[in-house]
Amino acid sequence: MKPRIHPVSRPVVFRDRAADVAFLTRSTADSGEHVEWEDGSAYPVIDVETSSASHPFYTGGTRVLDTAGRVEQFRRRYGTGEASES
Repeated sequence: MKPRIHPVSRPVVFRDRAADVAFLTRSTADSGEHVEWEDGSAYPVIDVETSSASHPFYTGGTRVLDTAGRVEQFRRRYGTGEASES
């Protein structure tokens, strides 16, 4: 590998504000804000809106779409699909 062409990878804390969860991992992202981690060291912290702790797909909060209800709603709104004679 060529030297000095790869970004610097460092430990970073990602904090999910929605779920109030934080996790430490390695990343090339950097932040001016730091937080003290459980081991007593200070790491850069990056706030994220969604992580696996708050995303509905991972938490099981996904909604099942009622396709029959959606079809009935469409028919009520736009008619049955038959051409009307005017």
